Amino acid sequence: MKVIDTNDEGLRTLIHDYPRVLAKFTAENCPVCDLLAPPFVRFSLEDEYQNTAFLRLDVNENPVARKLMDSRIAPFFVAYCRGRLTECDTLYTEDQVKAMLQNLQTCTDTAQ
Repeated sequence: MKVIDTNDEGLRTLIHDYPRVLAKFTAENCPVCDLLAPPFVRFSLEDEYQNTAFLRLDVNENPVARKLMDSRIAPFFVAYCRGRLTECDTLYTEDQVKAMLQNLQTCTDTAQ
């Protein structure tokens, strides 16, 4: 599945449209955001994650996303299982993103 660029309103809708969602909050002039962009796209296209929606939001354009980050910095990743936030953190490496994805894979669709 392709990465979906969205906004605060789209995030609220999409977390309920897909059983698993990984949202990446980015910011301009963020070297780590740029570094993690290619792996994020690559993960979104892998067969293993086809039941996971990959969302990208710019924190400077989305006040709700910015508030969710609290005092943390971009890139901030948020995992949702069936519309519920399960994990969130600022991540710095591809391995950390993969670990969050692996945790999210344990989410099942049975509650829908």
